[in-house]
Amino acid sequence: MVKVAVVTGGGQGIGAGIAKQLASDGFTVAVADLNKDNAAKVATEIGNHSKGYYVDISSHDEMFKLVDDVVNDFGQLDVFVNNAGIAQIAAIVDAKPEDITKIFNINVNGTIYGIQAAAQQFKKQGKGGKIINACSIAGHQAVELLGIYSATKFAVRGITQASAKELAKDKITVNAYCPGIVLTPMWDQIDAAMAKIYDRPLGETKQEYIDGIALGRGEEPADVANLVSFLADEKSNYITGQSILVDGGINYV
Repeated sequence: MVKVAVVTGGGQGIGAGIAKQLASDGFTVAVADLNKDNAAKVATEIGNHSKGYYVDISSHDEMFKLVDDVVNDFGQLDVFVNNAGIAQIAAIVDAKPEDITKIFNINVNGTIYGIQAAAQQFKKQGKGGKIINACSIAGHQAVELLGIYSATKFAVRGITQASAKELAKDKITVNAYCPGIVLTPMWDQIDAAMAKIYDRPLGETKQEYIDGIALGRGEEPADVANLVSFLADEKSNYITGQSILVDGGINYV
């Protein structure tokens, strides 16, 4: 029987890389994104009967509807990847209330809603399941000018640990992946903002971070997707509550 995985934020970047890898692993992938056209495009490209869906992960009701729609379309759910998220670049003292609210609604509340919706369906099916959350190296060690973002990722680590403990009795595992400097539009946005703040040329800040990576290169979405592939597989059945670094050698824990 073909397994079904949901990937939020699957329309680009890391999410698209994860969706591609899971389809290659044999999953039918529900590619969910705020941009439905991007989601549909990725779903068509990866094949395996995958389908694009619209979702605003900051909405509790939309996350539950997403799971309902996927189950109505494919009959089951096996893996839920809470990948979608945003970054913001500002000093803590300059962070605006509306920006703080927005990033917490997406990165933290959205992760909670995904866990809730997936867990409800997994319990209904009675066969367990796998929830995989997007954390970050910034969830292990806070990053200058990404302080509020770092706070949301520390929160994801805590939510991952607590929900893993609560859901273990239902044979539901909850883990997270913690990427480093991934060469996606999000890091282009971070680099551009930092270039403006520090009055440096574009690309210089990003290159400085890359120069600090032990393995000597920036990260590709496929590097993250390979870890998610393992966490979605039966080979990871005895792992839960972990937020695993996949950063090429930046943080060591």
